[in-house]
Amino acid sequence: MAKPVIPASSILEALPNELSRGLFAQGRLLSLDADQTLFLAGDEGDGCYRVEEGLLKASVTAPNGGERILAILGPGSMVGELSMIDGAPRSASVTALRDSKLHYVSKADFEAIGKSSPEIYQHVMKVLARRLRDTNSALAASSFLSVKGRVARALLSLAEAFGKDVGNGRILIRQKVSQSDLAAMAGIARENVSRVLKDWSEHGAVSRLAGYYCLEKKDAVQREAEP
Repeated sequence: MAKPVIPASSILEALPNELSRGLFAQGRLLSLDADQTLFLAGDEGDGCYRVEEGLLKASVTAPNGGERILAILGPGSMVGELSMIDGAPRSASVTALRDSKLHYVSKADFEAIGKSSPEIYQHVMKVLARRLRDTNSALAASSFLSVKGRVARALLSLAEAFGKDVGNGRILIRQKVSQSDLAAMAGIARENVSRVLKDWSEHGAVSRLAGYYCLEKKDAVQREAEP
């Protein structure tokens, strides 16, 4: 059964390093085990986090239980800044995909730092604007892209966030992501993802070794993601 179609974004978003370090320098450090939830959609939003180590996912759940991943968040990413700014409840649930460490800053501390470094608001707005653009792009993808195109878009988003050129145009995604997570990013059934990846593997476009995906022919994958 296909996952519900809800906008998705997997691009790594981060503040400039100097601002980010200053904002979270005195923040409280906390650790999450793999599969441990940081917060749930609807929880009170009283602060935000910076990912220091590990990998997290932001997701929403439909009434039928289907999951849609909105973002994959690696080191340097901000988590929970939207609720901190508008005071509304958390708009998504955030869960650790692997053991992770984060720094937390309260809304009061954020506002105090913002008084001395007002430029931080400009950068946070840029992060939010980028995520809105990604959401608009995901809506278009859900409407106009084929199943292959949606898987391609998910892989390309991961490659943009976590990819490394390992030579000859090959892009290694340096984070382990399961087929189930790819399906939740693309908004399709895991079985469809499996079929697409098998086809690409047979044609030498995508490979997987020890849980890491590699775009062997990025141009070919990119063509699939075009409307």
